[in-house]
Amino acid sequence: MHHPTIARLRIPACFAAAVFALAATAAPPSSQDSRYHPTTGSADELARWLGPLVQSPREAFLKLLDRERVPVDFQAGAATEADGIKRVSFTYMAEPGQRVPGLWYQPAAAPARLPVVIILHGTGGNKEGMKPHLETYARAGFAAIAIDGRYHGGRSTAGKGSTEYQEAILRAWRTPGREYPFFFDTAWDVMRLIDYLETRPDVDAKRIGLTGFSKGGIETYLTAAADPRIAVAVPYIGVQSFRWALENNAWQSRISTIQTAVDTAAKELHVTQVDAAFIARFYGHVAPGIDGVFDGPAMLPLIAPRPLLVINGDSDARTPMPGLVDCVERARARYRAAGHEERLGFIAQKHTAHKVTPEGHAAGLAWFKRWLQPSTTMKQKLRP
Repeated sequence: MHHPTIARLRIPACFAAAVFALAATAAPPSSQDSRYHPTTGSADELARWLGPLVQSPREAFLKLLDRERVPVDFQAGAATEADGIKRVSFTYMAEPGQRVPGLWYQPAAAPARLPVVIILHGTGGNKEGMKPHLETYARAGFAAIAIDGRYHGGRSTAGKGSTEYQEAILRAWRTPGREYPFFFDTAWDVMRLIDYLETRPDVDAKRIGLTGFSKGGIETYLTAAADPRIAVAVPYIGVQSFRWALENNAWQSRISTIQTAVDTAAKELHVTQVDAAFIARFYGHVAPGIDGVFDGPAMLPLIAPRPLLVINGDSDARTPMPGLVDCVERARARYRAAGHEERLGFIAQKHTAHKVTPEGHAAGLAWFKRWLQPSTTMKQKLRP
């Protein structure tokens, strides 16, 4: 089952737009390729391609992501059971050539239909690193799922996603429009996973939650903004304004996560001093609109009125507080207008940089329990 909004974007002729030629280093797109192929990476170029949709960040994001669909072809390994938790490894197809590996944990004694929490790892992480969280959420009565992001874990030769992730981002810079490994493609992978979850009789598709850390936190709010099927979202140490960081010389910490790709791109262009203007151009190729139409202040309000809990560190250089507050306040205005301000939570962990405290983890779990309401009977059975 496909999300109706996504499906609509492939059909109406009114959404058609001219495709810009690739840079000289890129192979020319096929005649059937309608994806965005930036040349300058400028905001104006993206706006022209999006046309009227530039005023609708959700529809614009879905148009940018849209690509060929293949059957999900969900394949699960043999289930194991221990300590009251059932564990399954699985894979599914997100698009041609992209099979996504994942882990599924749930209570062994489960009711007919379970709420789900999908958990996304950060840069350099993998689904295995999420096992403690999967255990916690399964014991709380959820079906808990973790997947490997693009070029991470089982989707990289090294298994952790460092060199290959940097190489993929550099490739996206050189041949823009082919892929978006920097945040956007994993958002697509999550939406395809939800397509599958909607078909399962043991899943309550109206109670699907999404959370993630750092890179996974960014992917959480982007995906939740684009896909209303996500009922509850808890982005950890990810919400930010990329535009604010560029305008206030505070982009360096975020870029440090992909420093190799940025430095190589600058060297190829004989750029001796990487500055905000160069980073804006880089974003325009590898994640177009991340500092504009798809920036935090534009996307976060789209999650309203669904429950959203934002958790960041108050001293996190990767998510500078003024830009973060701008995102939250814009979202708060939307929640207030909808009459559901209580569904927006914001925790600035005191004296905390780029990490999640035990209290932050507990707050996220409590938020999902409050709004997705796993079975009380089940939680009692699993209590140690």
